[in-house]
Amino acid sequence: MFQPIKNHISKLDYYWLTHSNLPISLINSANFTRVTREGLVLADIEIKKGKIIQIVPSDSVNINPDFAINLQQRIVLPCFIDLHTHLDKGHIWERSPNLEGTFKMALDTAIADGEKYWQAQDVFSRMEFSLKCAYAHGTKAIRTHLDSYGEQPDISLRVFQDLQQQWQDKITLQAVSLVTIDYYQTEEGGNLAGKIEKVGGILGGVVYINPDLDSQLDHLFKIAKARNLDLDLHTDENGDVESIGLQKIAAAAIRNNFTGKILCGHCCSLAVQSAEVVNKTLELVKEAGIAVVSLPMCNLYLQDRQTESYLTPIWRGVTRVHELKQKGIPVAFASDNTRDPFYGFGDLDMLEVLEQAVRIAHLDTPYSNWIDSFTKIPGEIMGLNDSGIIAQDIPADLIIFPGRYFSELLSRSQHNRIVLRNGKPIDTTLPDYSELDDLVFKPTHQK
Repeated sequence: MFQPIKNHISKLDYYWLTHSNLPISLINSANFTRVTREGLVLADIEIKKGKIIQIVPSDSVNINPDFAINLQQRIVLPCFIDLHTHLDKGHIWERSPNLEGTFKMALDTAIADGEKYWQAQDVFSRMEFSLKCAYAHGTKAIRTHLDSYGEQPDISLRVFQDLQQQWQDKITLQAVSLVTIDYYQTEEGGNLAGKIEKVGGILGGVVYINPDLDSQLDHLFKIAKARNLDLDLHTDENGDVESIGLQKIAAAAIRNNFTGKILCGHCCSLAVQSAEVVNKTLELVKEAGIAVVSLPMCNLYLQDRQTESYLTPIWRGVTRVHELKQKGIPVAFASDNTRDPFYGFGDLDMLEVLEQAVRIAHLDTPYSNWIDSFTKIPGEIMGLNDSGIIAQDIPADLIIFPGRYFSELLSRSQHNRIVLRNGKPIDTTLPDYSELDDLVFKPTHQK
């Protein structure tokens, strides 16, 4: 069925997608009165010259059958927004595997790989491969963290800017620096902040609990305010009940009167802390206006790896997404690492993230508006207000799936989805892994 639809759409500048199932939370319309228990509405979408003209309840207007493409209740979503990735680390697993599966081994292995191999061509080729995958799966915006110690940002930021320009019509890219936040107290850290400002990036870092954390955070907020930079911080990526980095960040944001955007990733330890600590943290996070991104696949894989007390993991690694959402705190989900020492799998397919997040974090019964956390909310956090939604007068950047209900969407492969960009189907052929063979298996590509 899908290939004829794809062929038909490709020939038209004007058409209707009729009888499509859309999440009511993503269309901002009060015209729909019949909503399924999954939060879906049956709609007809008018598309002309690459833009959405209107969205109406199915069969509510007369449509010329020559321009009507009946989707027979297939789900249509806006293109995905992937808010937290590490494109610079991607696809190094085969040359630098983490055979222990632990966080420490992942960190040590990634650092060693970077020191040995991360020259411009290596980073460019792997990052571009990742972009090809994400684009084919239907992602239109990505934020990536970039390891930024020493001379590496001079290499990686230049590569990032080249890719940002080359892919500007396909994927919107944002860069985040990645160092431990104490680094910003050094001259090198100050220089890094200047480089991030020049590329229009986000100031980022890893927050570790230590006696000097409050002063480190105050200095970080001072730099961010002086350069008008938003913040994106790796936070509490562990199962330690004493790790209250999220709480510390929120308190620092409040006392420094920070008005920029703050995104905290992981926040795993919140899941193992007492109700009293959680409630205090959520109150501060809400007051500070912080958003949280959960990385369910990587956290499930990496957290609670034990070699002494027990072998089988006994907790899921994800943060308290339901409690955060109930508090009115923006919650997003993202891919995180891809085929590197931190996570040996993944393909930058946000549908896979959705599938796994539903299972890991119980986002069903009901699904409610959780789909917003993979589209609309990350779009808002990235400042892309016309992305992650389905609305009038914006580009018809949509994904048509075979599944008609979430139970179908999340149960069977949707590899034959149709991705529309500006109303036209794109080539969804994925790059072959052999494209990376020279980088992975030939040691001549070294610094």
